[in-house]
Amino acid sequence: MERRPYFLLGDLVSNTAVGGLVALVVASVVGETWPMALAMVLGMLVGDFVALPAAVGLSVLFGAMELMLPVMLSGMLSGMVVGMRAATGPMSTDAALGLGASLGLLGLLATYGLNAYIQGKHHQRAS
Repeated sequence: MERRPYFLLGDLVSNTAVGGLVALVVASVVGETWPMALAMVLGMLVGDFVALPAAVGLSVLFGAMELMLPVMLSGMLSGMVVGMRAATGPMSTDAALGLGASLGLLGLLATYGLNAYIQGKHHQRAS
């Protein structure tokens, strides 16, 4: 788990930006007439296809192994949730961007939390 400020800030910016970008793409594609399940699946796929090149590009600055998992999770999470939300009715650009960025932050926090939990279990067994 990274603790240096440069990489922590990089994780924060990367995940919120990818979450917001995926949300904008998904909200512009999914309409309110779409079935929710189809919107969720499409959102997940769009999240993958947008997050992968972003993660590859950002990994040059912030490290591939530390960045790939949270960015991909943030992209998929943002795509699925915003896709389902967009299927229920019109969604403004600001609302999509805010929701996507928040979901990107949630994906990052979930990854850091799970990593801390796993590392704690590992250190308890080693003792």
